[in-house]
Amino acid sequence: MKKVELLSPAGNLEKLKIAIDFGADAVYGGVSHFSLRIRSGKEFDMESFKEGIDYAHARGKKVYVTINGFPFNSQLKLLKSHIEQMAGLNPDAFIVATPGVLKLAHQIAPDMPLHLSTQANVLNLLDAQVYHDMGAKRIIAAREISLKDLGEIKKELPDLEVEVFVHGSMCFAYSGRCLISTLQSGRVPNRGSCANDCRFPYEIYAASPETGTLFKLVEEEGIGTYIMNSKDLNLASHIKEILDAGCIDSLKIEGRTKAPYYAAITAKVYRQAIDDYYAGQFDGDSYQRELNTMQNRGFTDAYLINRPFEKHDTQNLDFTMMMGTHQVSGLVDESGEWFECKYKTFPGDEMELVFPTGSDIKAVDNEIGRIWEENGQWKIAFNQLLAESGKVWDQVHSGNLNRFKLPSLLPHFTFFRIPATEEMGTVTKC
Repeated sequence: MKKVELLSPAGNLEKLKIAIDFGADAVYGGVSHFSLRIRSGKEFDMESFKEGIDYAHARGKKVYVTINGFPFNSQLKLLKSHIEQMAGLNPDAFIVATPGVLKLAHQIAPDMPLHLSTQANVLNLLDAQVYHDMGAKRIIAAREISLKDLGEIKKELPDLEVEVFVHGSMCFAYSGRCLISTLQSGRVPNRGSCANDCRFPYEIYAASPETGTLFKLVEEEGIGTYIMNSKDLNLASHIKEILDAGCIDSLKIEGRTKAPYYAAITAKVYRQAIDDYYAGQFDGDSYQRELNTMQNRGFTDAYLINRPFEKHDTQNLDFTMMMGTHQVSGLVDESGEWFECKYKTFPGDEMELVFPTGSDIKAVDNEIGRIWEENGQWKIAFNQLLAESGKVWDQVHSGNLNRFKLPSLLPHFTFFRIPATEEMGTVTKC
């Protein structure tokens, strides 16, 4: 039986590795401004992206290259060169958004599988058929489509792979077709430089063109300020319903610009949900605890399961972002011998450990600290904070760039976390 693919964001090399180690079957990311996430595209160069591809392939995982921006005429020569370079890195597919780029990519790299970006707004069988005829192996469906409609597409086009978003930020506009950022700051969303203007608070005014009068509309506090701020998509509790439909080939997580902890937790949770489904022990409510440890804008199940007109809870009118239930306090480096502080750490602090998928942990108690299991959860506490330089610190804060000794080897990219409190403010991006 072919199992559904779990596809995670890879905003940089570290996050690529974290997503894979925490359970993703494939990752997506890109280099340069032809990706819809310029910021994350700048995190990679050709060498580091090739390293990421090799890392994934060595573990039987896949990497899809994002070339899903909307190029201008002046960029076409550079685009051709970019496609040639990316094909030379031996990724597993290209993600493209326009018919012209789809055709160009097929001409330059005829053996490369082509995935059609959600930016192409495929909502029906006719459009899916056209892109499939043009060479698209997979469509990444528009977020506004329903599971029923995807089932009808799959029935008519069984060879066309179907990918859907199941978690992450939602755009105020129709599948990303937004120009607010362009209007206000000159940063073009469909060329990868969205400023997330829809997340800002706005004040509303009324104007009379006849008298030239302008006055502010007074709003009830906390209502209507964040008028364009969409909640975050969260379909973890609906994975069984989605997979039962039998028409989905890949479940996609949004978030190349999100933190490493986000990459880890989303991959870990959706991996668990998928595995539980195939094991016949799916528990929809159990996955929300971990997802709520991350900062978010509130969650919605959006439109895949329900029609847009049936939903009235997709906007967050009160705030742009809220803290999760936990604060990341440390991250184990790739050697597994040291950790980097991400919040603050004192000797004796008890911190929860979050491991990559399939980790084998052993308890230890020595002069550096102890690692133990308590009520099914592994924890760590330090007796001394010994830096790599040999200096012992009485406390460590996130601005301290030293690496600190672990009581014993831990899986690389293990996270330390503690319960969040109000005085922490917003979550540290880790």
